[in-house]
Amino acid sequence: MNFLKQTLAVTIVNLRTIPQRLGSSGVAIVGIAGVVIVLVSVLSIAQGFAAAMEASGSPVRALVMRSGADSEMTSGLSGPEVDIIKQAPGLRRDAQTPLASAELYVIIDIPKISTDSAANVPLRGIEPAGTALREEFSIAEGRMFEFGTNEVIVGRGASVNFKGLTVGNTVVVGQSTWKVVGLFETDGSVAETEIWCDARVLQGVYRRGNTYQSLLARLDSSDSFNTFRDWLTANPQVNVQVRREEDYYAQQSRALTSLIRTVGFGIAALMGIGAVFGAILTMYTAVSTRSREIATLRALGFNATSVVVSVLAESLALAAIGGSIGGLLAYVAFNGYQTSTMNFSTFSQVAFAFQVTPQLLGMGLFYALAMGLVGGLFPALRAARLPIPSALREL
Repeated sequence: MNFLKQTLAVTIVNLRTIPQRLGSSGVAIVGIAGVVIVLVSVLSIAQGFAAAMEASGSPVRALVMRSGADSEMTSGLSGPEVDIIKQAPGLRRDAQTPLASAELYVIIDIPKISTDSAANVPLRGIEPAGTALREEFSIAEGRMFEFGTNEVIVGRGASVNFKGLTVGNTVVVGQSTWKVVGLFETDGSVAETEIWCDARVLQGVYRRGNTYQSLLARLDSSDSFNTFRDWLTANPQVNVQVRREEDYYAQQSRALTSLIRTVGFGIAALMGIGAVFGAILTMYTAVSTRSREIATLRALGFNATSVVVSVLAESLALAAIGGSIGGLLAYVAFNGYQTSTMNFSTFSQVAFAFQVTPQLLGMGLFYALAMGLVGGLFPALRAARLPIPSALREL
């Protein structure tokens, strides 16, 4: 009990004298805040990208591609194969019409609004069932395109990030011209980076004949996936692989999110070293200016461990202030910021928003406290080991 009283008393004195050392304390606070801003902002990129990809998948939808293909870009399905796939059990039907859309996926060059440099934007050809099987789809502005025409609808993310993709404009690709008649939303999924049109019109423009690249199917239920997949993989008339849509997009997001997180932690670690040295210098200065006070407390019978804990508490308090400021600034500056990046699986752009989540803020604060703990440890030990007679003689 005596130890706790001593520790609490010394800690309160330390914390109350922080304003008197505002200059040196500010160095540690600013340094730690800077590290937290960088860490949280970089990780929010990975969080936003992963969220956009994961929002694209549904447990009641299945994606069918050619066996061995790792993305829609490298896949190919013939018209007869598509007809067979639409006969598979487990596929939901509206009356006698299967809720399945055979689709084409091509890349077109459209300049970015921010940099004016060309970007790879996905142009997806869909069948009439393509919107019905995506329950998250809705028209936000304008109208749905008419099948059989050179009309397109544009995802909200594509409209925000790329030039000329607003309702009423035209998009010129090679010798073809497409009229933008609508703006659609899909709850922030990767589909909002795409431009949609009639698959058969797109076949003619790109001379694809009666071929597609993938088929998206709405299942009777999530449990129908195995029935649907097993029937197709056992059918010798088709050579396909079947994946849950959510698994497909989760796999696509892993490479980039892992890279971003690795870079983010690497940068934060390097900056953290500098912040730790800043904290060490700050706490050494605090111990040096209060050496007589610490020696007096020791002479009065205060425990050395109480002194160590009090110095560490001050260092952690400065770190908490810096971490909180850094997290707040990162949230204000980056949360919801719209951008786009390359999806290396399809070599096309993906529009997404930075996401500064409570988990990231908690991680930033934890990292700040860890820097404060390391930065205060050696000065705290020095304070506990100060020779009492010599420290009392200091002016």
